[in-house]
Amino acid sequence: MIVLQILMAIVAVILVVSVMLQDGDSEGITALGASTGNSETFFGKNQTSSLQGKMALITKISAGLFVVLAIVIMIVS
Repeated sequence: MIVLQILMAIVAVILVVSVMLQDGDSEGITALGASTGNSETFFGKNQTSSLQGKMALITKISAGLFVVLAIVIMIVS
């Protein structure tokens, strides 16, 4: 149980850090209305190979691990 709680704390820290290191959404509120910019740029297409793409992947993985660990800890306790 203690091992699961320590693992949960580590995953939580990774999740918080990965979210904080990401850039904000470049479109912002214009995504709700008529956007004038073209999102089909070179960097938009190849986002997974950039640092921001890797940070987004780390965020998704750590969020998934966080949810799974929360469920496991709830079942075990």
